[in-house]
Amino acid sequence: MSTPPPLASGPQGPHALRPLLDTVLTALHDGTHARGGPLPAGGPDTVAARLRHALGEILPEQGDPDALYTLVRAVTEGSADPAHPLCAAHLHCPPLAVATAADLAASALNPSLDSWDQAPAASELETLLTRELARLTLNPGRDRAKGAGGDPDGNPRADTGPTPDALVTTGGTESNQLALLLARETHPGVRLIHGTNAHHSLPRAAWLLGLPEPVAVPAPTGTLDPTTLDATLTRLPGPHLVAATAGTTDAGHIDPLPALAAVCARHHARLHIDAAYGGGLLFSDRRRHLLNGLHTAATITLDLHKLGWQPVAAGLLVVRDPTDLQALHQQADYLNADDDTEAGLPDLLARSPRTTRRPDILKIAATLKTLGRQGIGHLVDQVCDRAAELADLIDAHPRFELHHRPTLSTVLFRPAAATDDTVAALRRHLLTDGQAVLGRAHLDGRLWLKATLLNPHTHPSDLTTLLELAERTTPR
Repeated sequence: MSTPPPLASGPQGPHALRPLLDTVLTALHDGTHARGGPLPAGGPDTVAARLRHALGEILPEQGDPDALYTLVRAVTEGSADPAHPLCAAHLHCPPLAVATAADLAASALNPSLDSWDQAPAASELETLLTRELARLTLNPGRDRAKGAGGDPDGNPRADTGPTPDALVTTGGTESNQLALLLARETHPGVRLIHGTNAHHSLPRAAWLLGLPEPVAVPAPTGTLDPTTLDATLTRLPGPHLVAATAGTTDAGHIDPLPALAAVCARHHARLHIDAAYGGGLLFSDRRRHLLNGLHTAATITLDLHKLGWQPVAAGLLVVRDPTDLQALHQQADYLNADDDTEAGLPDLLARSPRTTRRPDILKIAATLKTLGRQGIGHLVDQVCDRAAELADLIDAHPRFELHHRPTLSTVLFRPAAATDDTVAALRRHLLTDGQAVLGRAHLDGRLWLKATLLNPHTHPSDLTTLLELAERTTPR
């Protein structure tokens, strides 16, 4: 009888993993060198053919001892590399090394956060960190010098209400869906009101949850207008769930949160804020004020695999009133039997609509503990500053047009006097050649190139190179 393959955890786990990690790191290096740029050249058919050739038979009769190297190298060569300074299309960040290392530990240990006996320490870590992030979100200006919740002398502050909480999710889409679910359960018949600048996951969640047809409020300036919202809430019978956005996907705009909160208060509407992109500003002393009004929301979407530099997935839903989470309660005797709960074993099923859940909180905790709030805030400021520098270059360039000054790290631009077809063709040419990865956004009736800068290692010279490539590729 053959010996079973080694396991990743247990006493022999580290010994078994070390040579495999060397193989993976070598394959990552070789694949990156073979690709040579931010994206594999040749377009979809060429990349697919290259992968099929490298892979060979996908399920051979006999195993291949070199399969790990072959697969990792092939996928690396055929990947978009968010760590390359010219890969700037999407809200797709290069993960920090410390976060990735912690993610390896999470995979090796393989806790599942659906019952305490599968994840004793990970479940406690999730409780501690989600509550701290909820406090940061709902009270970002509090004194942090003496520890969480303390006054300047380090004494606990008096409680002013229920302790807010946060759930770990797979990202902004799941967080937004959960926000609508909680609103539906606490306000039966609630209707979603959102700006036309909102993320597509919001109206989609309304459809999935069987809510009334959502109403999209025009946002001609790129942000949700409080006056138009007020008129909409006046016209439509409630209850209402208003979804505002702090960091739009297309342009990085932030809705006027304090004014929208005031409108919601007058109409007794529940407010949800999708801060999947802009929530990272909470860590920045220089830019936190752009999120003024965030604390007024009943629920808030955060996403740390954007301005948090985490491997996917690292989403959160902050909930002001933890009693709202009772809507997620489920009973499964093999996971949260009543007598176990009464005996003190934590009930984890109400922490997510998913059952099996990996401990994504470990990589987040390792990052925040290693860098601290100021360290993460510095990274946020770096990418936002770099976006401002790119906007300056575009503004001064006679052959390009800037859409607007960036609020976050997104910059929209296009060749001056170009048609939309020219803009689209320019972007696809850069992609097919593997030279640069730019996104696209349709705003103000025109198509724009989108550079989303999430790499804190990007240098000013990289920005110049990006514009030079775009200029050289634009048909004259």
